[in-house]
Amino acid sequence: MTTWAAHEAPALDQTRVPRHVAIIMDGNRRWAKRRHLPAIEGHRRGLVALRGVARRASDLGVDVLTVYGFSTENWRRDEREIALLLDLCVYFARHELEEFQRNNVRVCVIGDWQALPAISRAALSDLQARTAGNTGLVLNLAVNYSARAELSRAIRGIAFDVAAGRLAPDAVDDKTIAQRLYTAGTPDPDLLIRPGGERRLSNFLLYQVAYAELVMVDTFWPDFGPEDLDKAIAEFQSRDRRFGGA
Repeated sequence: MTTWAAHEAPALDQTRVPRHVAIIMDGNRRWAKRRHLPAIEGHRRGLVALRGVARRASDLGVDVLTVYGFSTENWRRDEREIALLLDLCVYFARHELEEFQRNNVRVCVIGDWQALPAISRAALSDLQARTAGNTGLVLNLAVNYSARAELSRAIRGIAFDVAAGRLAPDAVDDKTIAQRLYTAGTPDPDLLIRPGGERRLSNFLLYQVAYAELVMVDTFWPDFGPEDLDKAIAEFQSRDRRFGGA
């Protein structure tokens, strides 16, 4: 587990900033519980953290930032918390638009988000449409996302094409699979950050993070700020990436 001193201010090599950063935004509910606040307040503060981290990622020249917002497993939570989370999703989509436009951020939603209630779908669709022309940071919001479901979807599509004669079985390779994933057209993550103290991937981008550097820290997501992103990138830059080579 990575632990950082509060006073550290790493100097980053601007020529080695990761192109794609993925973040599991974990610890919202535990952050709230420690402060005797309702869980939804932790989620709300988590969105504030996302704003600051996205802005810093854009300033650093990161091309893609993919964040895990709501997993398919989250439907098991208390119904009231889920309802409030969906309301917060709509609020975020409507009220962050100006911030994204000002910072030239293009928002893409990945996952089975079309299965959300109509008002949530409409808000997310509108956010994507209104930022579609932006040319800066691509912010992927993983909503109602499951990496295993993503892979199953990709495999089914390939199987249908093979059965229909549109694709030869021996033509199926890494590129074929990558083109069927939600993240098609973007580079694989170079760096995966997980705040919150846990040490697992939690069904997030399982195929895409095969060679990502993992940085897992104790800080809960609502307390994770731009300086923490800098420290994670500094840790990334300190590592020797050999991609299986000697």
